[in-house]
Amino acid sequence: MLSSKESLTQRKKLPVSTRQGPPKALEKDWPKDNDEVEEKEEEENYVLHDPERGLDSLPQPYRMINKLVELLFDQSWELIEERAALRQADSTRIRPTVYTPVSEIQLSQRPSCMAMSQDYVFFGGAKGFSIYNLYNAERLYAWEKLRVDVTSIGVTDLGSEILIAPVDEMGIIRLFYLYKDALFLIKAINEVDDASKQPTCVKMEISQGGDFAAFLLQGAGDTWLDVYKLPREAWLKEAEHLPLTLNPKKKSTMDPITPDSADMDVNFSFKSDVKLSPPVHIMKIKPPKPITGTTFKSPLEAFAKVEDCLGLGSGQNHLIRDSQWEQRADLFHASYKKHLDRELGEEPLSSATFYFLLPSCVTSMPAEAKSSSGVAYVLGIHWTGSHNFFLYSLNRTLKDRAEPEGVWPCAAPIAASRLSCSSSYLVLACEDGVLTLWDVAEGFPLGVIALPEGCFCQSIHFLKYFVVHKGQNLYPEGPVKSQVKCVVLCTNTSLHLVTASSTQGPTSQVLVTRPVKLLDETICAVAPVPTLPGMVLTFARNGSMSLMDVAKAEVVCAFALPRAPRLAVTWKPLFAVSLHHPCFLLQGDCPGKEEPTSDTEDTRNSVFCFNFEAYPLLKNISKNRTISQEGSTENLALPLEKRCELLLQKSFQKLKTSLVTKDQEWIRLRRYSTLLQKENFRK
Repeated sequence: MLSSKESLTQRKKLPVSTRQGPPKALEKDWPKDNDEVEEKEEEENYVLHDPERGLDSLPQPYRMINKLVELLFDQSWELIEERAALRQADSTRIRPTVYTPVSEIQLSQRPSCMAMSQDYVFFGGAKGFSIYNLYNAERLYAWEKLRVDVTSIGVTDLGSEILIAPVDEMGIIRLFYLYKDALFLIKAINEVDDASKQPTCVKMEISQGGDFAAFLLQGAGDTWLDVYKLPREAWLKEAEHLPLTLNPKKKSTMDPITPDSADMDVNFSFKSDVKLSPPVHIMKIKPPKPITGTTFKSPLEAFAKVEDCLGLGSGQNHLIRDSQWEQRADLFHASYKKHLDRELGEEPLSSATFYFLLPSCVTSMPAEAKSSSGVAYVLGIHWTGSHNFFLYSLNRTLKDRAEPEGVWPCAAPIAASRLSCSSSYLVLACEDGVLTLWDVAEGFPLGVIALPEGCFCQSIHFLKYFVVHKGQNLYPEGPVKSQVKCVVLCTNTSLHLVTASSTQGPTSQVLVTRPVKLLDETICAVAPVPTLPGMVLTFARNGSMSLMDVAKAEVVCAFALPRAPRLAVTWKPLFAVSLHHPCFLLQGDCPGKEEPTSDTEDTRNSVFCFNFEAYPLLKNISKNRTISQEGSTENLALPLEKRCELLLQKSFQKLKTSLVTKDQEWIRLRRYSTLLQKENFRK
């Protein structure tokens, strides 16, 4: 006879249909799937410990609903655990010191772009641009004569002269000339009378000495590059004959401006009635034609087409016929038919990246050409999807054919490139992640290096070469030859340091890996700091800013705005780093509120200045940043002969010191021996 507890257990485990009456349809007769078989086995192996907690088996579709609810709870719990682990890791992480801006520039409207020279800051905005004093944040002049806003602005500082090139929303670029306290409008480069035929300016570049300018234009489904020669000497003579007021003596420090010195500033004046000499159009370059079938019957005919080896290596003169191209295209379409059947959008217009190169061993200047030192002679350019880097001579007129004087072919299409500030080094990054580093001044490649697997170049930033001496980054005094350091930001937001020299092949070091969990900390922008050796500014998507030491791959400190930026979308910081002063400017933004208040509106129209010399951790780095050539014999930036000479001098000095020490010890021993002999004689 069963006990009362066992009978109660049996009653608890009876199916619902048994307790409610005769069954209408038994569940065992239903077709069973794998999940139901597993549930059946679990029910058979189930041991009931607490009769009060016994559960009845749910019929379909309630079991499926129960599974979905349990899965939802499991996923939610995993997410809760993951966030708790992230909070715990974030709480234990060592946070760098955070510095706030030292000053603020109040603007009347929100800037859309900015640029910085040695003494002035230029802000582009509604209907024009404005010029501010860098030292006391005083507005000197505002040129607002446009019907649309300025979207970008370029500034080239030539010492006493400054070239300004703003681009408006219509794509029209204008060239301004600032001399002393006068502002001149040189020319609207691409402005036409018919607005329907108005070409837009996509990019612009001015040579290092301000003698040439190039503008990439697009219009009517076509793209081309216009190159101009700028008559700087004529501008200087024409401007000097005007009655201008001289500017005060330029200041070389970022110290606060006293009221007396602030009163010395003279506002600029726009000379609308003065027309300076226009720039001279010397060349128009179009994208290379697509490679098609040839009509040549022999290699001699193909070589005869090349005049003075111009354009040799571009692939235009070959022996591949149309039938071979068609056969190759058929094979390609047959192999990738499923990918090519998709509807493709309109093919974007071709773009280009271009630089002005100084005369060197690679870009030699003919004997009949007369040019002073520091004046660009060659224009280097590569087009979108092209394997070739073309070199065009600037010693020509518009009547001459725009044919390249040289071609540097690459194994894959060039995705990105960068020319150093000194125009001595060039980096070409291909779409396959391979970087080629060139020493343009000496005329030879420093090496080829491939980024880690899955890393493709997004942008390249040159660093002024530095050495690490006693744990401190220092700039070597004197010229540096064939030494390159640059940081590469990849498409997966990882950051790499690439180093190369004439004696050692290029090497790559990972500075920042791609964050896996904290995706809001991914890097969106990088900027080198020329006044701090081996330092770069990094901007993250969550609005954080940090200063990184690339030699140690460590964050030195962080920077923050007075109020956190609004991050409804990916943050695109608007900033400018000074090449001459230890500071950088950053545009403020309103905090994360739905309805901005008056305070947030003021912040949106403000630009904040971060002065490195005002922060304790960076003050000494900014002041003590150079080392003499004799200060470190392991300085690889020195020529080989100089390093050998310093090493021999150091070895000779050590040997001399050692010999003097041994002589002193020998004399000391002789004296001690003499004293012992005298003592023994007395005894």
